[in-house]
Amino acid sequence: MKVYIDTFGCTFNQGDSQIMAGLLQEDNAQIVSNMEDADVIILNTCYVKQPTEQKVINRIKKVQEQFSDKKLIISGCMVEIDPDKLKKAAPSAGWIGPRQIKSTIDVVKSCMNGKTSRIIGHSDEIKAGLPKIRFDPFVHISQICEGCVGRCTYCCTRFARGKLQSYPVENIKNEIESAIADGCVEIQLTAQDTAAYGMDTGRKLSELIKEITTIPGDFRLRVGMMHPKSMMRDLDGLIEAFMHKNVYKFMHIPIQSGSDSVLNHMGRDHTVAQYKDIISEVRKKIPEISIATDIIVGYPTETDEDFEDTLKLIEDIKPNFIHISKYRHRPMAISSSMPEIDHNIMKKRSKVLNDLKSKILYQNNLAEIGKVHEILITEKGSKGGYIGRTDSYKHVVIENGEIGTFVKVKINEVTSTYLKGSVL
Repeated sequence: MKVYIDTFGCTFNQGDSQIMAGLLQEDNAQIVSNMEDADVIILNTCYVKQPTEQKVINRIKKVQEQFSDKKLIISGCMVEIDPDKLKKAAPSAGWIGPRQIKSTIDVVKSCMNGKTSRIIGHSDEIKAGLPKIRFDPFVHISQICEGCVGRCTYCCTRFARGKLQSYPVENIKNEIESAIADGCVEIQLTAQDTAAYGMDTGRKLSELIKEITTIPGDFRLRVGMMHPKSMMRDLDGLIEAFMHKNVYKFMHIPIQSGSDSVLNHMGRDHTVAQYKDIISEVRKKIPEISIATDIIVGYPTETDEDFEDTLKLIEDIKPNFIHISKYRHRPMAISSSMPEIDHNIMKKRSKVLNDLKSKILYQNNLAEIGKVHEILITEKGSKGGYIGRTDSYKHVVIENGEIGTFVKVKINEVTSTYLKGSVL
């Protein structure tokens, strides 16, 4: 039996696909690299944004048109969030819910036998330690918990992933030890909110990071998105954990809006002042830290004044990475009951923020010219050369290198999105 897996969305979803591939391979299935060779096609869906939803729907239609002779299975968040639309788009497809990954073999076998199997809903199965086929031999994705404790009004993912379930430290550490023994040099901790880790078990993310950094080896640990509210329960511990030499000096801390009014409507449970305090405290103790943030432009209650507050905040904190999304209603999200603001206004605001983003990121990167960094080479560049990461997780392009190795480079040129360096 040959299976092709197509993955949309976040690092956590990529981890789910790697587990599905690992489980299937253990059951003697062959994971193939193109749809033409497959007996079964699994589309692991993301539904967090409207443009991604459209891509997913288009892919489902295209697969059914081009490969009507093959069995189709849909997994991921769409299964739980929009089952009615999925039934219309793919009436005969099998389903695997995002919390039912261990059912992959059963669903695939049922479909091969001509039966439509759909297994969804909540499960407390622990994903840490399950077999995986890594899509990159040097990078290991480690899922540390699933679900969240947030109440963000614009989010539909929380309904797909459910309540928080933190995995045992021992399972996570054992999995990472095996990955490092296999030659992985970058470990990516991922969750819907990594800082929520342990809220259900009495543990803390800082404790987990410190445990992982006791593992021998020259590797780097990238910690995924942290909700500001979750960080506040253990900020000192997190700062101390991030100081370890094996941890990337990189924090992804979404703010979403620079307006307290909008943050309140969003159900974010933190203020702008609290967010700024977090950034200030982190930068005071770790000056080289890179801060990534997310902004939603055009939330239904966002006024011109609210948007100006967002611009002021970005000017003030000058993040190193900024992810901008235009608001769109999502199924099941509370904010979807409100009218969307004029899309032309949204488009104009987005352009203004993007222009500010380019300016700030370029100014930030100018300070890197002439500096020497030890970088970890992680991939080939799409336009040639190789890409590495500084300890602050900034992208550096070099002409030649070997993936999985550390090299010293001098930064010669910069753009708003990456640095260019020469190997010393």
